Amino acid sequence: MSNETIFADGFIFKRKENAPEFVVGSQSIKVEEAIAFLQANQKNGWVNLDIKQSKGGKYYCQLDTWQPKPKKDVMEIINEKDEEVPF
Repeated sequence: MSNETIFADGFIFKRKENAPEFVVGSQSIKVEEAIAFLQANQKNGWVNLDIKQSKGGKYYCQLDTWQPKPKKDVMEIINEKDEEVPF
């Protein structure tokens, strides 16, 4: 996973300060940019975005690049345990 911030092209989130409490904000999507971004960043048909707030108070959409660690199969775990045994 990279620490590089990847902004989501074509996605704009705006907080609605004067809206009722149940309205968090609005999402604007520039279709052409968003489609290109989604196609370039999809993994297994999905793109995950985080909505964040900058130090200046503006909201933005960032690509979530987190990926789980690969699961070890049973034989890898057994081999690791065997290496730990002192005899």
